Amino acid sequence: MSQRTPLPPADIERLIALGRPIVIHEGYALDLAAWINCHPGGRLAILHMVGRDATDEINIYHSPKALLMMKKHRLGRIAEPWTNLEPPIRSPDFYKNLAARKAAAASANGAPSTPSHPSFVHQADTRPKDAAVSEKNASTPTTCTRRTCSAASVDAEKQPLMQVPNAALDKQTNREQFAAELERQEVAQGLLDNPSVDAETQRAITMDYRALHEQIKAQGLYQCHYTEYLKEVGRYSLLFVTFLGLLYAKWYLTSAVVLGFFWQLIMFTAHDAGHRGITGNFIADTLIGAFIADFCCGLSIGWWKSSHNVHHLLTNMPEHDPDIQNIPLFSTSPTYMKSILSSFYNFQFIWDGAADVIVPYQRYLYYPIMALARFNLYMLSWLHLVSPRAAQLGAAWWTRPVEILFMACYWAIYGYALVWKTLPNWPIRIAFVLVSHLSTGILHVQITLSHWGMPTADLGPVESFPQRQLRTTMDVDCPPWLDFFHGGLQFQAVHHLFPRMPRHNLRRAQVLVREFCDKTEIKYQCYGFAKGNGVVLNRLEEVAKMVKTLVDCQQYMAETGASGLH
Repeated sequence: MSQRTPLPPADIERLIALGRPIVIHEGYALDLAAWINCHPGGRLAILHMVGRDATDEINIYHSPKALLMMKKHRLGRIAEPWTNLEPPIRSPDFYKNLAARKAAAASANGAPSTPSHPSFVHQADTRPKDAAVSEKNASTPTTCTRRTCSAASVDAEKQPLMQVPNAALDKQTNREQFAAELERQEVAQGLLDNPSVDAETQRAITMDYRALHEQIKAQGLYQCHYTEYLKEVGRYSLLFVTFLGLLYAKWYLTSAVVLGFFWQLIMFTAHDAGHRGITGNFIADTLIGAFIADFCCGLSIGWWKSSHNVHHLLTNMPEHDPDIQNIPLFSTSPTYMKSILSSFYNFQFIWDGAADVIVPYQRYLYYPIMALARFNLYMLSWLHLVSPRAAQLGAAWWTRPVEILFMACYWAIYGYALVWKTLPNWPIRIAFVLVSHLSTGILHVQITLSHWGMPTADLGPVESFPQRQLRTTMDVDCPPWLDFFHGGLQFQAVHHLFPRMPRHNLRRAQVLVREFCDKTEIKYQCYGFAKGNGVVLNRLEEVAKMVKTLVDCQQYMAETGASGLH
């Protein structure tokens, strides 16, 4: 098929239904079947763009050289204006159909069936294109008292894929109906609070965003100022030397605090490298990121990139964004009450009795858990490196052994040479480990601050990339002299629009983004650090009240024998 051959949208939809991972870019259909297993950004980044016009996502994430390489994957030019489809991986039936195909194939080969990660073979969603949007636009107020509970029924397609004992069926169905109604209310509020999601409005926003992108490039905001990194290295060196001095003086716990601050600040540069925002060269930035994250901090830059790429594309989507999937400890969306299946982890987050008990208190658990979050990151890092996902990087295969080597060095230096050999006894060892890790807690607050308080409602496939990023992301206002403390994370909304931009240019870009928001009437959400924390805590409290309402309803039904929500 010639790349110049006009392709009717119906033909592309049929190819997608047959399992072809086709993405629209610059008016062309790209068939990425030959590339998906070699994509350094991971398979999921492509799978979630299947059937969509991903021009903006592709252009802001890739260098000019990478964009030129994409031309060889062109099937042909789109004959008509493209209307976004929901990617098959986001269909409730995707994993069910995938499991059925795997089981059938295994049965045919006489082998037992086993779960697997999603492939690029999809089952098409045969519902009308506007079905999901029309479902979400219907909104009926939900109330619950000791006397009554009311909610609209949930679409059967949205039921979890797990098997449930009959005795628990009514309780689970009621919970899903309640969650579905809350989702509809949040969608309705999102439609009221933001520019219309009709095609014409979103197309205008997209064109303004592309003009902004050209303005960003024309002003040289993609150019990294290495003198700024000399200042960063000075700060890191001062902290590390101070840590060594205090350790030598046997001020063990004070040195642990300084080490924690060192870890916090240096990880900001690892974040820059993970986005190729330092040299722009994949190998150089990957090695910089691996040295800082793996060797200096014991955290896998590969794990971070695999989850962070998906987070940027699917910000605050409960089923798909791994950064907000924290059940049963935290829930930032009523969607989790439906026991969602994560497309990132290929694992079902089951809403159970533990979530009913813990989530109502999540506001009070937020800071204690953030203080200990680093221990969880160690586990996730090693799980990533031993998983097949770490090997599915094509030409970037070498990153896995490099990371394993660097992380082994970290534990040899920190775990053995420092904690075991240098510190004198077990009480000091335990206190040193806890204090050094507690000192990095502010970093985890910074990481969650810009998203956990923001909306999670899905306004449909027509919503443009810039509108979704600005709708689900919050910036933190601070004076310029404090930028080093936040490390660029205070400009998350700007960063989500232009992720490859060096962080030292984000403040200049913020001015242009504010002008863009004024023109498009998209709300630019920017709060001080204290108020931003309040926004997150209020959202945690809001969801906690939803859960408490549901639990009270279920208690009432158990006491009275009521049949369920009606």
